Amino acid sequence: MYAVVGCSECSALWIVEGEQATSQCPRCGSRRQHDKRRRFVETDDEAHAREVRASMLANRQGHGDAFADLDSVAEMERRVEDAGVDDETYLEQSGVDTDSVAAAGERAETGAGGGQSRKQTVLAALRSLDAPTEDEVVAYARERDVPPDYTRRALQKLVRAGEVTESRGRYRLL
Repeated sequence: MYAVVGCSECSALWIVEGEQATSQCPRCGSRRQHDKRRRFVETDDEAHAREVRASMLANRQGHGDAFADLDSVAEMERRVEDAGVDDETYLEQSGVDTDSVAAAGERAETGAGGGQSRKQTVLAALRSLDAPTEDEVVAYARERDVPPDYTRRALQKLVRAGEVTESRGRYRLL
């Protein structure tokens, strides 16, 4: 289930997946009970929710007529993916060795010791701890040399991305 919801503080619109106890505005950070948020539409189709949100944003800016003339968001994304040159081709034509770049990126993610990346460490904390609080995840990650600020940001990003849910201060992998 996807819902297009709005913030009463800053009027931001965003899409929330599933039922959550609370939701946090991605723009201003205000946190409210999910039931108290205004839901403009609820649907099982993510693409439909994205279309509704995009239409609402276009209307808000006075471009509703222009938006109505456009293809669906999914169709435009498909066109963007088909247009132009992919990243690897662009880099190769610019003289960059993409295999070396990929290897360097992997080393940066895993660290010099070849262990887990920071994100993988946060995910491992969520897998191994039973409904941990933010402080418990931070402590787990800190023991593995992941900075607390990074851990908190990673948790917020994982919640926004829908990979993790937060309810009453407890986190759980989806």
